[in-house]
Amino acid sequence: MTTPVPQSESPALPELPVTFRPTRTRVVLLTVGSALFAVLTVIAVLLPSLSPGERMSFVLTGLLFFLVLLLLSRPKVVADSGGVTVVNLTTKRRLAWAEVLRVNLRPGDPWVLLDLADGTSLAAMGIQPGINRDQAVRDARTLRDLAEAYGTGESAV
Repeated sequence: MTTPVPQSESPALPELPVTFRPTRTRVVLLTVGSALFAVLTVIAVLLPSLSPGERMSFVLTGLLFFLVLLLLSRPKVVADSGGVTVVNLTTKRRLAWAEVLRVNLRPGDPWVLLDLADGTSLAAMGIQPGINRDQAVRDARTLRDLAEAYGTGESAV
């Protein structure tokens, strides 16, 4: 009779640096943005009755839509041995591990929230359960494990 091998409580931590980002969401956004830009550009080229200014407005509108979707695909969370960098739509913030007290991803949350040592919370939009909830939960747990291993973090995942 063999004795079962006990499994460790926490899974092995990933090799650092590690980047978390909503990959499926990013692929959808960039694909739609590229397709929309291409369609509006083709329309601008193929419609014979358009003036050069109207053609340019079609192309610029397609480019504007692409750039907005590119901005929406920007969020990510990068963890390394020194801390975590949170890149949201228009902001980027670097945190030491000791600043991250808790990693939260509750049911219904649009993304992970980090409770910080200064009493505030920071949205980490790079981990969002939108299209792929299972991956977001795994990423949030990994980030929680990293915060516990490198800082003073607690868990609420």
